Amino acid sequence: MDFLRPTTWAEALAAKADQPEAVPIQGGTDVMVEINFDVRRPVALLDLNGVAELREWDVVDGVCRVGAGVPYTAVIEELGGTLPGLAQASRTVGSPQIRNRGTVGGNLGAASPAGDSHPPLLAADAVIEVESRERGVRMIPAAAFYLGVKRSALEPDELIKAVHVKPASGPQYFSKVGTRNAMVIAVCSFAVALHPEERRVGTGIGSAAPTPRRALEAEELLATELDWDAPALDPALLRRFGRLCASAAAPIDDVRGTAEYRVHAIDVMARRTLTWAWNDYLGRRAA
Repeated sequence: MDFLRPTTWAEALAAKADQPEAVPIQGGTDVMVEINFDVRRPVALLDLNGVAELREWDVVDGVCRVGAGVPYTAVIEELGGTLPGLAQASRTVGSPQIRNRGTVGGNLGAASPAGDSHPPLLAADAVIEVESRERGVRMIPAAAFYLGVKRSALEPDELIKAVHVKPASGPQYFSKVGTRNAMVIAVCSFAVALHPEERRVGTGIGSAAPTPRRALEAEELLATELDWDAPALDPALLRRFGRLCASAAAPIDDVRGTAEYRVHAIDVMARRTLTWAWNDYLGRRAA
């Protein structure tokens, strides 16, 4: 197995162009587990941890650009106010050691349906910045990034450079069900993001379909029927929202949970997170 270790982004793009079968590692918390358990045996590893610019984040023209190498710990400590949904999800990832090494870029590259960062990225309308040496930069909306189980829209010679997300304009919440309280892969997860200025709500479903996905019918329901000036959520509307989110899922039975349980859990988490977000919104509105 070849081990490629570029120190600049240009070197990384060149290495990926010259050896497209090389598997990138940006933290390595997913890839190294698969190698250790002999699930995969790549011909080459492309270690991106030495590319310093991937560990930077900034807000440019009103959009937060998070480098693919920014670890979960930095998201939690530095971006909690800017990207609260993503920060909440980051807190649920593995152990402190994993959060110090793991990255949102690596989570995207793995494209696992159970990845914790995917639902909040979907709910917040994130856009993924990818690049190849030959074709340059390409911007992929998160909703179009996931193509199948551990399959993404990345071309063989492309690498993930950054994630672009607008700073939260309203409350965002993330909920996750696992077989225990810590260091666990999600049985299912759900994220919600309120966009008060646009009078709409974004959603994200994790570990309950072949890919992370939005609950589009549920979002449309709130776009047409949610009264943003009301003092409380309509209980009937909340129930319909939960059912539509559950119907957007397409889960399977596996060792972590049954499909039936996942559908039920998405219903509950959708209602729960929307209630949390709405109560938060009411508090801000009254302040």
